[in-house]
Amino acid sequence: MLGTWSETFIFSWYVMVPLMFCSIISIAIIFERLISLRVSSVIKPSLARAIHDLGYGGKTTLIEQLSTDGETPLSRLVRACLMYTSWPKNENAEAVQAYARREIVRLERGLVFLEVVTGLGPLLGLMGTILGLIRIFGSAGNAAELSAQGSQIAAGIAEAMYCTVAGLFVAIPALIAHSLFSRHIEALTIDLETLCSELLGKLYTQAAEVTETP
Repeated sequence: MLGTWSETFIFSWYVMVPLMFCSIISIAIIFERLISLRVSSVIKPSLARAIHDLGYGGKTTLIEQLSTDGETPLSRLVRACLMYTSWPKNENAEAVQAYARREIVRLERGLVFLEVVTGLGPLLGLMGTILGLIRIFGSAGNAAELSAQGSQIAAGIAEAMYCTVAGLFVAIPALIAHSLFSRHIEALTIDLETLCSELLGKLYTQAAEVTETP
């Protein structure tokens, strides 16, 4: 008779195994994103400080050195800003935006899988629920004794509920993680955009003043 998680796993392996793999991969992605999306891993503090301290039209020697030493998203965007300083400001800004879109894709790595698990988990659980009920009601109809039918139906309902709970157990953490990471990435994107805009403004201030001088 069904009634425990282990028995449900055996009889509903076609649902429980995919859910188990989804859960393992989701946990791995969550821990990896927790490490990769730390503020210090995205926005190098010393480089952000150097951008704030840079004077309008000042020398960018320290910023170049700090951006070369690190492989954070901010470092790569700063290198892109400095790479195209010979271009007009608007064209430089457009080039940096292209690099920024690539960095956002890197920050969102793995979030698509979490989004898929959010919808797939309950659907797999529902499939296990329906198939479990179909199987148990079919076998109960062949039982000779009423008491045997009742025990089989109860066991089938237990199996169905376990499948449903397993699907929700996998989907809920993925949904929470996806929502929190999306908000965090949005905040990081705003900070990166602000720092790049500040750097571009300071890089081109001196050139603008020289142009306006008669």
